[in-house]
Amino acid sequence: MQDFKSFSEKLKNLSEYNFEELALSLFHYQAGQNPVYAAYLSARKISPESIQSIAQIPFIPIQFFKDFEVISAESSNYEGHFSSSGTTGMTTSTHFFWSESWYRSHTKRLFEAEYGPITEFHVLALLPAYLERKGSSLVSMADYFIQESGSEYSGFYLYNQAELVHQINFLKQSEKKILLLGVTFALLDLAESGLEILPNQNLIVMETGGMKGRRKEMIREEVHDQLKSYFKTTAIHSEYGMTELMSQAYSKGAGKYTLPATMRVILRDPNDPLSFSARSQGGINCIDLGNFHSCAFIETQDLGRIDADGNLEVLGRFDNSEIRGCNLMVQ
Repeated sequence: MQDFKSFSEKLKNLSEYNFEELALSLFHYQAGQNPVYAAYLSARKISPESIQSIAQIPFIPIQFFKDFEVISAESSNYEGHFSSSGTTGMTTSTHFFWSESWYRSHTKRLFEAEYGPITEFHVLALLPAYLERKGSSLVSMADYFIQESGSEYSGFYLYNQAELVHQINFLKQSEKKILLLGVTFALLDLAESGLEILPNQNLIVMETGGMKGRRKEMIREEVHDQLKSYFKTTAIHSEYGMTELMSQAYSKGAGKYTLPATMRVILRDPNDPLSFSARSQGGINCIDLGNFHSCAFIETQDLGRIDADGNLEVLGRFDNSEIRGCNLMVQ
C-alpha cells in the first residue's frame, strides 16, 4: 500500500526533531483509517481534530490486539500476522503486518544503531518455545540476523546445550563478536547445565525476557547476577520488545534501555490509565512509529521508570495482567 510504503521510507531517516510531527500525522491517519482505534476514540468522546500534541494522544489498551484485528487498511493489504506466546489457556495477541521484509530490515536498522553492523557478529539464537510455534516476531528477527550476519557459524539452538557451548568456546578465537540471543528461561537452564563457558570478551549475552511458566519468577538483578557469573561477563544485555510493537529497545546492562528513534515512552498514572504520571515511574504507554500499519499508540501492561538520562527501566507488570512470554520479570 502506497501510504505504508511512503511512511516506511520516512522512518529510515527519522530524527528526534520531527518525531512529534510524524506521530501527530500518523495519529490523524489512524484515527480515520483504523476502525478499532476510531471506535475507541468515539467511545471516549474524543474528536481527532482536538489532538494537537503527542501529549494529548489517547493510547489503546494492548488487550485490543487479543480481541480485534487492529489494522489501518483493508485486510487484503497485509501479508500475514505475528502472534504472541502464552501458556496454556491464555488468549494470544495477533499483530497483522504489512510487510515482513520491511519488519526484518527495520529490526536490523535498530540493532545496528546500537551495536554496529550485524556482519561483525556470529548470531547464536537460543529460543526454545518460540521456535516450537509459528508466528513469532522474535524468531523472524533472529532468522534475519542469522542470514545477514553472513557467518557459517550463526544459527538457531533448541535444547542442544552441549553443541551451543562447544560453538561459543570454538568461536573464542574469532575476530567477530558473538551475539547469544536467548529467552531468559533457556539461558538460566544453560547456566545450571554444568557445561563450562570459557571467558570471552567478544561474547554478548542478550536476554529477551520470558519464563513461559518454565521457572519461578525472579527479579532482574537475580537473573543477571546468575547469568553474569556463568558467562563470566560484567554485563547482561537485554531486548525490550513484544508482538504488538514493531520496534525494539536495547539495554547494554543494568536493565537500562535506550529507546530507538522510532519509539517514545510516556508514563501513565498506575491508578488512572487515562492520566499521565506526575512521577518518573508509572505504566508504560508506548508510541511506536513502526506500527504505522496497525496502531502506533499502545497502553502496555508494563510498569517502568525513566531515569535522568532518558533511559527506560522496566519494573515489571501490573498485578491483574496476564503473564506474557516477552517479559515475566518483576521487581
